Amino acid sequence: MFWRTSKRAIGDKAGSPVPTLNQLRTFLAVADRGSVRGAADQLVVTQAAVSAVLSSLQRSLSVQLVRPDGRGIELTAAGVTYASYVRRAIGLLDQAERAAASAADPERGELRVAAVTTAAEQLMPTLLGAFRRRHPQVGVLLEAGNREQVNSLLERRAVDLALGGRPEPGREVRIEAVRPHELLVVAAPEVVARAPEAGLASWLSGQTWLLREPGSGTRAATEELLAELDIAPLTLTVGSNVAIRESARVGLGITLISGEAVEPELTGGQLAVLPAPGTPLHRDWYLVSMPGNLAAPARWLVEEALDAGFRLPDS
Repeated sequence: MFWRTSKRAIGDKAGSPVPTLNQLRTFLAVADRGSVRGAADQLVVTQAAVSAVLSSLQRSLSVQLVRPDGRGIELTAAGVTYASYVRRAIGLLDQAERAAASAADPERGELRVAAVTTAAEQLMPTLLGAFRRRHPQVGVLLEAGNREQVNSLLERRAVDLALGGRPEPGREVRIEAVRPHELLVVAAPEVVARAPEAGLASWLSGQTWLLREPGSGTRAATEELLAELDIAPLTLTVGSNVAIRESARVGLGITLISGEAVEPELTGGQLAVLPAPGTPLHRDWYLVSMPGNLAAPARWLVEEALDAGFRLPDS
């Protein structure tokens, strides 16, 4: 059986103009800022110009991408879907521009990397320090955030490499290098001294647990540990590793945290390890990229990682 599609069935859409980069970047600015005014401020253009570009884009697509939302605007379901593709497309174009510049003059290229907060604080300074000593002319941008933010930057190709926890199943990323680390339950020494040897899980349920913000991989690991211990303690959300360490140090609660993030405090006696059941949790750091060829600066950073205690992934 043969199927035939006529030009009439395809309709006018086949002859519609391809959206310009200006239209796509303007649409993303509106999506990110939630208003025409915010997008205009970001792009340094007039609100009328933003509105005109947005209207033109929607006409060319024959799809409503935004709708009024109070004093601002919000994306429609079609707009949310379109934005996810546009982010990846523009990210790929930006990455292509960086790759071309690096190919023309690798030592004057640019490296963009994202890392979850703990890795950005504990691992990246050493890696980037070694990288800069070997390649002083290469521009470097480091973005730090929680797991969701880092994943988003990588998937949009706003960065060349990302350093974080194990990639979620189904994510299309390429693992470049792996490094082991441990998650420990820690608290102020006087708090640990009060912990009983018997019935520790019950005692842990009566303590305040310090958590990272939603979207953090460490928070997800903590929630998994609490579920395994079958306890539902009081929790306090603290927005950074530094704040978590200080809060634990002064006795505000206990926390699950990377051992590398509290190594100085453990060595100096400001914090102590609680032998909670099921801990330490053995985890790995993963240095990952999107599928495709890495530009020279990104390849060089992978090499630095392999020289600094990372290993190649298992085949």
